[in-house]
Amino acid sequence: MALSQPAASEFFTISAMANEKKHALVHSLQKYFLNPPVRIALAVGIPLPGYAVLETIGRKSRKPRRTPVGDGKVGNQVWLVAEHGMKAGYVRNITVDPHVRVKLRDGWRLRWHGGEAHLLPDDDPLARQRWLAEQLPKSSSNSAAVRLFGTQLLTVRIDLND
Repeated sequence: MALSQPAASEFFTISAMANEKKHALVHSLQKYFLNPPVRIALAVGIPLPGYAVLETIGRKSRKPRRTPVGDGKVGNQVWLVAEHGMKAGYVRNITVDPHVRVKLRDGWRLRWHGGEAHLLPDDDPLARQRWLAEQLPKSSSNSAAVRLFGTQLLTVRIDLND
């Protein structure tokens, strides 16, 4: 008796289920273990190399929401690759209100910058990460983590006002 190959739709379903489980696991790890120490350090003014804080306005609560992100400042723009694409809370907040603030390292201190965020679904996030690594060698470890933990990569560009 020969075993038949699973249909393409079955591979898609298995892949989607694995993606959902990966997202749930990574989300929990980041929320409860990885992000809290980074949030605290940045909140008290410790300028961690390679990190920034993105502040969006909650789409339902209308309260400020702060998320640690990679520092992708190139010129007057900040480039991010969202690990979970449209599932990321800050990405969903940007769809409602694209006006954001980014707390960036400025020497030995941190400074807030206002800006407008743009979601770029047609941009290749892996190519964008390679470009960022060329522009900002310090971003290579963040890029590796995003590729490892990411489930639906999405490029975000923030045009700074100042």
